[in-house]
Amino acid sequence: MSRHTISEQVAARLHAAEAAIDAALVETAQLAALLPAARTEAYLSAVSGQKAFDGAAASIGALAEARSHIVDTHNALAALARKMGLGTVAVGILDKPEDEPPHGGGGVRTALAPEVNKSLPTAP
Repeated sequence: MSRHTISEQVAARLHAAEAAIDAALVETAQLAALLPAARTEAYLSAVSGQKAFDGAAASIGALAEARSHIVDTHNALAALARKMGLGTVAVGILDKPEDEPPHGGGGVRTALAPEVNKSLPTAP
């Protein structure tokens, strides 16, 4: 298996992990937002359900930390790919904070439809 093929597989798994963390964060935040409204609608005291709310809030913090770690992983893998001279593998949303102007990419790009983040150097 070539390094390029392996890098595509790693990029796809990285994108899937990033998307899963973001989805979990969205769902958990929506749960945490719903709990106080549900308590009010059920005419329960503020004490009722506090442990459940605390758990949801703590989960949001843990997911935010996990998101930070996966972003660090993303950056480390991108640096490694550049060091190895691999061409940029773009999977997922392509716009990066340093892209000026934004590329407008929002879908998954695969080997069948290559799209490269122009802010990263290309392989020789």
